[in-house]
Amino acid sequence: MNQSNHVKEWANPTPAALVALALICFCFFALLTGRISHEATPLLAIWLGCAFIIQLVAGILDLKEGNISGGNVFLYFSCFFMLATGLEMFLKFNMGHAGIVLDTRVDGWAWLVLSLALWLWTPAFFRSPLFLTIIVILVDIATLVVSFMDLGIITATNAPIAGWSLLIAGIFALYLCAAMVVNGVYGRKVYPLPGPIIKEKKISTVSENIKNAAS
Repeated sequence: MNQSNHVKEWANPTPAALVALALICFCFFALLTGRISHEATPLLAIWLGCAFIIQLVAGILDLKEGNISGGNVFLYFSCFFMLATGLEMFLKFNMGHAGIVLDTRVDGWAWLVLSLALWLWTPAFFRSPLFLTIIVILVDIATLVVSFMDLGIITATNAPIAGWSLLIAGIFALYLCAAMVVNGVYGRKVYPLPGPIIKEKKISTVSENIKNAAS
């Protein structure tokens, strides 16, 4: 009997990565708008560590599929926005209770690099479905505000701008991942999704998967 050489392809990991992003967006909204205190940061650090695992896996699989934009964004989001931020939260919390003062302006410089990178990459997502583009733009705003606060350019009174931007991004991320899963399972548009700002015949893997969910 001849055995088939066909190897089943992996499913798209983007929905799980979007859930991880939404979770962190909601938590940071609560922190930046004063709905939870900074005493919650060690717990938030654990959630960031878990989100790091999901985003890292999604990034690697997207890069394997040739998705240069989504794969790289997931990759550096997982390592810097999630893992590094989570580890720093543990460190700052412990150092603060030990009475040790840290020069946190270095965080501002690091966040500035990450923010500028995301801003410069944003046009690559104009070929993605509209909701994904909106998520990226909202995260653009939030990361720049956080960077400027850490650098001392603006005060912490501007934190709600970043918080609300992240909350709205998280809501869009939840809807987008739900549409990808449900529409993908049923093979039709159960949850409507608008198309990209710039339409082109060839789009990246992650955009293709989301586009399929929209059709």
